[in-house]
Amino acid sequence: MGRPAAAMRGNYRGRPMPELPEVEITRRHIEPLLVGRRIADVVTGSPSYFFITPPDELRKRLRGATVKQLERRGKYIVGDVDTGDSLLLHLGMTGQLFGSGAKSVRLLSSTARASLAPETQVDFEPDTHTHLRFRFEDDGPEVFFRDVRKFGKVMLTAQDEPNARLDRLGRDALTVTGEHLFEATRKRKTPIKAVLLDQSVIAGCGNIYADEALFYAGVRPGRRAARVTRKECEAIARELLRVLTRSIETGGSSISDYVAPDGSDGQYQDERRVYARTGEPCLVCESEIRRKLVAQRGTHYCPQCQS
Repeated sequence: MGRPAAAMRGNYRGRPMPELPEVEITRRHIEPLLVGRRIADVVTGSPSYFFITPPDELRKRLRGATVKQLERRGKYIVGDVDTGDSLLLHLGMTGQLFGSGAKSVRLLSSTARASLAPETQVDFEPDTHTHLRFRFEDDGPEVFFRDVRKFGKVMLTAQDEPNARLDRLGRDALTVTGEHLFEATRKRKTPIKAVLLDQSVIAGCGNIYADEALFYAGVRPGRRAARVTRKECEAIARELLRVLTRSIETGGSSISDYVAPDGSDGQYQDERRVYARTGEPCLVCESEIRRKLVAQRGTHYCPQCQS
């Protein structure tokens, strides 16, 4: 297990939202715990904005059902249920989806995180932040959805009905090309980073990997999108694919709340070049990494390496 968030390098202000790598890793880990197992019971918290589908309806429609397959759509995890429903899960900002037996300081309150080391942890016990819990007929591991800030979402919808949340998503970030990005930026007055964060253009890209991809491509995040050349768009698309793939390989970025469903930390945060490294020297040119707001998001860049 990795270090608690407070021990991480960097000086990040705020909580990074799980992005494509973290969601994809969660999907892969949770798939064998959820798919093909008949749900015996669904335990929910009280109604809140966490539940797009009311808790009572979730319990009624999911009891006795089986999730047949699990896929990722942008930052959503989507399960096809044998009843004809689709189960949509979004981790939001602090959501954690994991199986019983997982151990991590990230699954505890901030007070416990600060006072207990990972090796002292016991198996997770549901707390007030555990809003959704699946029990199965085979008496195997349970699945929990925990979210401190309740920005995560759970929704049940018929598979044959349109879904505005999924229908608005653009091309998956793992398949984006330079040509796609070039065409999407031609008439945009917004910064290039804002285009990368627009889920209707590129689904799954978020703050961490937009900053990292732009650094490797040598493009400043605040530059007007229409002024980014075709060659630069190709470089951005190429580097975005590379950093996303590398993050998946290393388990994602565990900077604040993110933890894999088995309780393990990701390791990509140790490879960051600019994100959350404000004031630290660039690892290429030793210039001081700067931070500013772009598209209302804290944005990190090297003034020397990016133009």
